[in-house]
Amino acid sequence: MDGNGRWARARRLPVIAGHRKGAESVQECVRAAIRQGVRYLTLYAFSSENWRRSTKEVGDLTSLLRFYLRHKINELHAQGVRLRIIGEPERFEGPLREELRRAESLTLHNTTLTLTLALSYGGRAEIVQAARRLAEDAVAGRIAVDDINESTLHNALQTADMPDPDLVIRTSGESRLSNFLLWQSAYAELIFMDVLWPDFGEAEFLEALSRFAGRQRRFGGRPA
Repeated sequence: MDGNGRWARARRLPVIAGHRKGAESVQECVRAAIRQGVRYLTLYAFSSENWRRSTKEVGDLTSLLRFYLRHKINELHAQGVRLRIIGEPERFEGPLREELRRAESLTLHNTTLTLTLALSYGGRAEIVQAARRLAEDAVAGRIAVDDINESTLHNALQTADMPDPDLVIRTSGESRLSNFLLWQSAYAELIFMDVLWPDFGEAEFLEALSRFAGRQRRFGGRPA
């Protein structure tokens, strides 16, 4: 979800205004996903690299996230949305961690849509964490080295109980994954859109789904 800062600067507004408008886009896309029958939606909300931003911007982002968790979680719950967190949420301050824990607990049994927020997340770090866990299991004798394969590594990832993404959308004209779901996106369709995230709404979401529907997915095989 890229382009909040550029959206705000183009309007001579503080960056937080772009993040607020971007949060509204999240709500619109969640509603659109439910209407379209999408079962899993994962949002790259805060990367591990975002900690390099100014203290003020990080504080604004985390305060905004706390606000929406506190005031919008009941709406998500009523829509049947399950909220999940991947990444390193333990790096955030205590009040935000508590809001995240409460939101996950409240929505645990919802089944309409699984909304996953990637917070303080990095795809490389997730793979390293999974590899370290497997190495520790091998050293402890819980698994044999020969048993380490794509399947066991997949099961050691934070997304082990979720399907791999079919589609990855990147906004704001950038054409890279930026360390997002690197393992999981091996066969995902990639769509890059010029629109800044605060201007991304249901129409843009449906356009991406339409472009995805027109793709022929062969997974390395020949066309039927």
